[in-house]
Amino acid sequence: MAIDAQQALLLFLFLLLTWLLLKKRISKKQNKNLPPSPPKLPFIGNLHQLGSLPHQSLWQLSKKYGPVMLLQLGNLPTVVISSAEAAKAVMKTHDLDSCSRPPLQGAQRLTYNHQDLAFSPYGEYWREIRKICVLELFSVKRVQSYWSIREEEITKLINSISHHSSSSPSSPVDLTEKLFALTASMIFRIAFGTSFEGSDLNHNRFNEVVQAAEATMGSFCAAEYFPYVGWIFDKLSGLHQRREKIFHELDSFFQGVIDDHLNPGRKKNQQDDIIDVFLKIVKEQTGFGAAILTETNIKAVLLNMFLGGVDTAAITMVWAMAELAKKPSLMKKAQDEVRNCIGNKGKVTESDIEHLHYLKMIIKETFRLHPPAPLLLPRESISHFKVNGYEIYPKTLIQVNAWAIGRDPASWKDPEEFIPERFMDSPIDIKGQHFELLPFGSGRRVCPAIYMGTTTVELGLANLLYSFDWELPSGMKEEDINMEESTGLSLTLNKRTPLKLVPKKHL
Repeated sequence: MAIDAQQALLLFLFLLLTWLLLKKRISKKQNKNLPPSPPKLPFIGNLHQLGSLPHQSLWQLSKKYGPVMLLQLGNLPTVVISSAEAAKAVMKTHDLDSCSRPPLQGAQRLTYNHQDLAFSPYGEYWREIRKICVLELFSVKRVQSYWSIREEEITKLINSISHHSSSSPSSPVDLTEKLFALTASMIFRIAFGTSFEGSDLNHNRFNEVVQAAEATMGSFCAAEYFPYVGWIFDKLSGLHQRREKIFHELDSFFQGVIDDHLNPGRKKNQQDDIIDVFLKIVKEQTGFGAAILTETNIKAVLLNMFLGGVDTAAITMVWAMAELAKKPSLMKKAQDEVRNCIGNKGKVTESDIEHLHYLKMIIKETFRLHPPAPLLLPRESISHFKVNGYEIYPKTLIQVNAWAIGRDPASWKDPEEFIPERFMDSPIDIKGQHFELLPFGSGRRVCPAIYMGTTTVELGLANLLYSFDWELPSGMKEEDINMEESTGLSLTLNKRTPLKLVPKKHL
């Protein structure tokens, strides 16, 4: 959006006002032992150093200023964590001291006003919502109850690729598009109890809406970094209007589905979907102070599910298949394992996954090199504590760079290489207890849907490896596969170019 002279003047005035407020409010700490910090500019601090791939920019800065680094992002003092040792101090030793979230400002408030799990400050309400998610919505028992949905959707995927292979034997298939459609269909059915065929929203539009929501959530919000005056810039840039439009569309869709579930004449599925479970909890609740559940809470949790569930599983499978395509020997080793285990059954089921040890190593290595969320959702410190000897004060934003930790040579040998075998006989897991590998976070803010996410990735990859031999398009070599990361504004880390491979039916 172009900014005319009048808008430029307003922008200058709000920056000047912000600088005056900061100059008045920011005082020197009595204890000078703050984390090392790069030089900063007036008004914006270190914002200009984030770059188009912030996780990489922060990684490069951490090489000079250390694994505990202090940045000033506008009005927000931000500590960036880039080592397993420092991450453990924050997310385990001082988990309770640093498990809140900063207040959302301006256009950010359109995300259900702190009703969701990811963006709520720490308190009674957040603890109750998390308890519901962990014990009811994403428990192992609940996730296992959706096994038929996952297997049905993966069967559709395999059939679709088989049809493509039969009709166009040498033509590549867009695995990025196929895998995003797969995870969207799964989440849609698990959440709503219906398929895209029974909805007004087709899967292409659904993916567009989810990705647009992620883009607006991941975009620069001046009101967040410059309280009181930043909303002016958000208005001028059009961010507020874009965010309002996309969340209005999501809100209207969520409300329509909830209304349909409340309809006494609705034909119920044999298996309760997420909305069924949540509505039952709302109906039976006895109350817990300020945290009374409403339909808004349901929408907020649904938003978390789609922002955290649709992209991340698909992104992980795309990166895994890309890494295997670059190293055919690893691809063959993975295929031999799954095919020897499954034999002529025709497909991989969830009961088979526990026997596929090399596949699990591949997934861990993919999470290490390509965490779907390279920067974990930021925390806010509640009280004063120390990390690696440095003082962390209350109201400090804490950003854990999971991408940088996965490439830290202090934790990993040959960190830039894709070597699944590094996990052979290794105790390191992805559940948040080993701080060298944090794709789902750790501590009180750990993702409650770990089991759902990993089950989807394991089953999807296993069936792709079992059912097809994968070749590069004609004239393409392994070194030609583009492994660059997307520079678009998003909470997740996509492969920059779609992954296109030629499938050859194995059975």
